[in-house]
Amino acid sequence: MSLMVSEEADTTRGTMTPPGPAGAAVRQAVAAAGGSAGGSVDGSTDGSTNGSTGVSGGGAARGAAHAPVERGGTTATRTWATRLVIVGIVLAALNLRPAITSLGALLEEVRDGLGMSGTLAGLLTSVPPLCFALFGSQAPRLARRFGSGAVVCAGMVAIATGLLIRPFIGGTAGFLAATAFALMGIAVSNVLMPVIVKRWFPDRVGSMTGLYSMALALGTSLAAAVTVPLTDALGGSWRTGLAVWAALAVVAVVPWLPLVRERGTEAGTAERVPAAVRREDDALRITHSRTAWALACFFGLQATAAYITMGWLPQIFRDAGVPASEAGVLLAVTMAMGVPLAFVIPRVATRLPHQGPVVIVLGACGIAGYAGLYLAPAGGAWAWALLCGISNCAFPLALTMVGMRAKSSAGVAKLSAFAQSTGYLISIPGPLLVGVLYQHSGGWGLPLALMAGLMVPQIAVGFLAGRDRTIEDEVAARAAA
Repeated sequence: MSLMVSEEADTTRGTMTPPGPAGAAVRQAVAAAGGSAGGSVDGSTDGSTNGSTGVSGGGAARGAAHAPVERGGTTATRTWATRLVIVGIVLAALNLRPAITSLGALLEEVRDGLGMSGTLAGLLTSVPPLCFALFGSQAPRLARRFGSGAVVCAGMVAIATGLLIRPFIGGTAGFLAATAFALMGIAVSNVLMPVIVKRWFPDRVGSMTGLYSMALALGTSLAAAVTVPLTDALGGSWRTGLAVWAALAVVAVVPWLPLVRERGTEAGTAERVPAAVRREDDALRITHSRTAWALACFFGLQATAAYITMGWLPQIFRDAGVPASEAGVLLAVTMAMGVPLAFVIPRVATRLPHQGPVVIVLGACGIAGYAGLYLAPAGGAWAWALLCGISNCAFPLALTMVGMRAKSSAGVAKLSAFAQSTGYLISIPGPLLVGVLYQHSGGWGLPLALMAGLMVPQIAVGFLAGRDRTIEDEVAARAAA
C-alpha cells in the first residue's frame, strides 16, 4: 500500500485508535506514557495538559496546541503513519550521539593515531557544538522547503556517510571534515525533533519528548559502553571501532523514506491553530523574548557540560588509574542515567507550573559530581559517574521547555532553532578550554573547577527559562509597551 503521509496527518480528533510501534520496547514506553502517543486531543491527557493543550502544566500555554487535521486519507493510513513516525523518532534519536561518545571512548587512540596534541583534541571535542550551531540554524528553512521528514531522512544519510568515511579518509583535516559532515545530519535532526513531536503529538509533548530523549540517551550510553570491547573484538583498530556505528544510521534511514514525499503544512495538511496565533508566528521576533534568551543560555551551558563529559570523562578516569575499558563503562553509566530519567523528567516537568526546582536539583548533582572527581576520582568513580549522569539530564528538560514555551509548532520551530543554535555557540569554548587547561596545568584541578563553576549560571538561567509563560506573549507584551 502506498503510504502518502505528512508530519501532521494522524492526529485528527477522535478518528483513530491508539497505535503501538513495532518494537516491544517502544510499545512499553508508549504505554507508560499513558497509552497512544497519537491519541485524541479532547481532554484525555498524560497529566501534562488541560483541556486541549498538552503543552504546559500552567496557564500560559493552555489551549495553544491544536491537533493538525488531514484533508484526505484513511484511518488505517493515519495509524500506520503514526507508528512509522514513532519508530522513526526512536531510531533517529539513537543515532544523535554515537558519533561523539564513540570518539570519546577512543580519544587517546585517535590522538596517537593522528598525532594530535591536547589542544587539538580539545578542538575536536568542540566540533560538535560548532556544527550544531551552524547547521541547526538552517533546519527550519530546510524543513519549510523540503519537509521535516525529508530533512531528517537526509540527516540520517549524512550521519551514516560521515561515520563510515571519517576513520579512513586520512589525516586530521579529513577526520575533522568527515566528522563535521556527520554532525551536520545530527544538527538538523536535533532541531526538528521537537517540531515533529509538537505537530504529530500535540497532547503528548512530555511523553513523546521523554521517549525521544530516552532513545537518545540509550544510543549515547550504548556507544560509550561497547565501543572499546567492540574495537577489540574487531581486531583492535580504532578505525574499525569508529566506522561500525555507521550501520546503525543506515537502519535509521528506512522509516523516514516514506516521509520524504511530505512537504509541510502547505501540502495536504493544515494545523488547527487560531488565526491570532498564526499572526503571532508570522511576526514573531524571537530575540525580543527574555525567556527565549534564558532558554538559549540554559541550553548552551548544559551542552557545555555534556560535551565536556562525553569528550573528557573517560580521560579523567584513565589519568586516575582506571583501566580504559572500565573508563568507557563509567562513561556509559553516566550516559545510561539518561535512559530512565530522560523519560521521567519531561513528564514531571510538564506537570509543574515552574520547572526551576528541577533545574536546581540537576545543577546540584553536577556540582557534587565534579567535586568528587577532584577529591577521589578513582575511589568514588561510580558515584561520580552517576551524579554527572543525573546532571546531564538537563538536556531532555531543555527540550521539554522548548515545547512548553511556544504556542504552535511554528513557534516551537523558531524557538528550537534559536535556542539550540545560540546555545551551541555558547558551548563551543568549553571543551576547548578544558583541553587547554589540562595541557598547561598538567592535571584536572582547574578544568574541574571550571566545570563546577559553570553550573551556577546554568541554574540561574534555567530557573528563568522555567517560568510559566510563552515567547509569543512576551514578544506581544514588549511590542505593546
